Amino acid sequence: MLSRALIKIYMNVELTDLLDAGVHFGHQVKRWNPKSKGFVFDHRQGISIIDLTKTYSGLEKAYEFMRETVAKGGEILLVGTKRQSQEIIREASANTGMPFCSNRWMGGTLTNWQTITRSIAKYKKYMKMESDGSLAKLPKKEGSAIRREMSRMNRNFEGIVKMDKLPAAMFVIDVNYEDIAVAEANRSKIPVVALVDTNSDPTNVDYVVPGNDDAVKSIRIIVETLCEAIQEGRAERESRMNQAGNKAVDAAAEEMVKEATPAVAEEAPVAEAVVAEVAAPVAVEEVAAPVVAEEAPAAPVAVEEAPAVAEAPAAEEKPEA
Repeated sequence: MLSRALIKIYMNVELTDLLDAGVHFGHQVKRWNPKSKGFVFDHRQGISIIDLTKTYSGLEKAYEFMRETVAKGGEILLVGTKRQSQEIIREASANTGMPFCSNRWMGGTLTNWQTITRSIAKYKKYMKMESDGSLAKLPKKEGSAIRREMSRMNRNFEGIVKMDKLPAAMFVIDVNYEDIAVAEANRSKIPVVALVDTNSDPTNVDYVVPGNDDAVKSIRIIVETLCEAIQEGRAERESRMNQAGNKAVDAAAEEMVKEATPAVAEEAPVAEAVVAEVAAPVAVEEVAAPVVAEEAPAAPVAVEEAPAVAEAPAAEEKPEA
């Protein structure tokens, strides 16, 4: 776990930001859950006040956990179906590329994943039929029934249609409102990060972020901070993948060099022999001797014949008549 000073470099939020967003306002005292006593600062004017130092500490731990989870390749399911959080969760999913649930939690989404997967496959089939025009060719009654079913499926599976396996973790806004989702995550042994108010039970949550889960400003500042953690984790994962790819390329290059080395070693003696044969000194006597021997007898003959040609008698003059 990183130290507080190092995490502050990552987190672009301070205690004053949490105070300005109203994160410290809890529920009415009459709705107070005694199990939330650990992060309640005081009860004033009938309102429970949350200790923002506990909020900041919990946010640090949740931030680091989510960053590391995404860096290792895991996905985080963002859940917020209450009216105040629906649009914020959609925006967070669009910015991070994580699956989400903002309309209604489908019972069995985590504990009965195989059945949910078949329903998602059916929904994808209908979408493909609509895109390639085959849905329009069906009889009107059958086409209308499929479109009504698609509309219902879109509400249920819109955010998890691209999720091909169970998430590595889940982030929840208001554990009271999303009690079924939290129970399924606990049963599936999926870690839960949650924004927990004073009327909620924090014992079922692995990473508690105490705070106001009803005000839009409070929800937004917590979600945006944790979205930064997801984005940092994604960047770290891409960096690790690039480094792994570079190492694989280097290993392949070294392997190619090792495979080529024996061939070079086998060809080396042959090359050395050729070079030695070409560079070997030529025996002057062996090459020049036969040439001299052949040309030597010709020299005296040329010398003997020369005087004979020079001393040849002149033609006899005919006597005058």
